[in-house]
Amino acid sequence: MAYLDSKLKIFTCNSNPKVAHQIADYIGIPMGESHTTSFSDGEIQVRLSESVRGCHVYIVQSTCGPVNDNLMEMLVMIDALKRASAKSINVVIPYYGYARQDRKARSRDPITAKLVADLIERAGAHRVITMDLHAMQIQGFFNIPVDHMLGVPILAQYFRSKQIANPVVVSPDHGGVVRARKLADFLNAPLAIIDKRRPEPNVSEVMNIIGNIEGKTAIVIDDIIDTAGTIVLGANALMEGGAKEVYACCTHPVLSGPAHQRLENSPIKEVVVTDSIPIRSENPTSKLKVLSVAPLLGEAIIRVHEELSISKLFEIE
Repeated sequence: MAYLDSKLKIFTCNSNPKVAHQIADYIGIPMGESHTTSFSDGEIQVRLSESVRGCHVYIVQSTCGPVNDNLMEMLVMIDALKRASAKSINVVIPYYGYARQDRKARSRDPITAKLVADLIERAGAHRVITMDLHAMQIQGFFNIPVDHMLGVPILAQYFRSKQIANPVVVSPDHGGVVRARKLADFLNAPLAIIDKRRPEPNVSEVMNIIGNIEGKTAIVIDDIIDTAGTIVLGANALMEGGAKEVYACCTHPVLSGPAHQRLENSPIKEVVVTDSIPIRSENPTSKLKVLSVAPLLGEAIIRVHEELSISKLFEIE
């Protein structure tokens, strides 16, 4: 069914065009026509092939790898729309890159998540719609509205459909407890926490499991699975601690380096992720289950455009 407001337009950059087209299909509007090319030295050029004067435009772009190319492409697209007299420019970022650099962990560290927010805002964006930021305070790095969508309802709906007996939701660290508690509430399941310390970046050591997992099906939830070292180490500890089986889930499947091989060789039964980042591995793990974020983001766009509340989207029936 076609959406009747011709002033609503959606454009996609090159990081995640499949999700952008699914969002457009959900809303019922055609995808905006644009072309992105590069000069021989790598400079990015964006050309809009239709008028956007007076329109409310939504750009869909995940700033996943190659992060800097995708970020720059989004900024150039924002600038093109601004100079083409778009009435509002709304950036839909299913995955916000650089979000893990949200504070000064050591002396002389940059706060790159804030820098990226400044770049997006200065380029001309009027609103950001994003999903599961690594740190909630990143919303405050912007001086424009930020609609922060949650992946937990999507994941919860899937696990509900599986009707898992005797589940326990597990946070892989203390920082993810709020996210894990939301999933536990949706599934009406108890909560457990993996207590660990991290001696150095990308190296973690499990210390203890807080909560009862004996004989239960553990569902480990995180916002990002990157190299999969932490999630696999946690799964091993859960099985050693008496869990019956282990599922893993996250919103953003970065899955870099040895991630697919680690997951394939792990005791994890299934890895449930969303398509906020496209899976580009030549040999993805057979345990992967990918859920679509398009209905959630499409509904968010409709509600923002019609000036309706989006808090309903944080719930599941």
